[in-house]
Amino acid sequence: MKIGIIADTHGNLDGWERAMEVALEGADLIVHCGDVLYHGPKFEPAEGYSPKRLAEAINAIDVPVLIARGNGDSDVDQLVLDAPLQSPYMFAQVEGLRILAAHGHIQPPEELIPLAQRWGIDLLLTGHTHVPLLRKHGDLPHVNPGTVTYPLAEDERLARLTCAVWDDGMITHFDIETGEPLNP
Repeated sequence: MKIGIIADTHGNLDGWERAMEVALEGADLIVHCGDVLYHGPKFEPAEGYSPKRLAEAINAIDVPVLIARGNGDSDVDQLVLDAPLQSPYMFAQVEGLRILAAHGHIQPPEELIPLAQRWGIDLLLTGHTHVPLLRKHGDLPHVNPGTVTYPLAEDERLARLTCAVWDDGMITHFDIETGEPLNP
């Protein structure tokens, strides 16, 4: 099973399309960790900003898209997205794999990790920081796919446009501009 993991698209259709092309194509499921359509007051709209067209693209794909509601997502966004904006968590059990996703702005990862361990979660996903991350906490992998729009990492090696894939237990981040795998 292949799970595409994306976050912080902020209305960037170009970033979504590039992530689909480079890494998410052929996924059986896509999990979006929030901040889907709106760019927020901290950012200027990115090149490729088209929230309406991004919503149409998300609605048009043939695989389930599960979305954890982010701090930039609103009730108005839900009017144009077919998939529900789930808040504060998105929980799914797929082929025995227990997935917990949250944007990370209400409860930071350090609070979500013990909760996920207590719930027997197999894959914890967050967004919000715009920094790609892969950390193991015992048997629990915590993945932040980064962002396809506004990279905020101080480490130049991680200040890239990224998404991630869980493919039968292997987690890989991808630089969506070069297509190269990235190990955060």
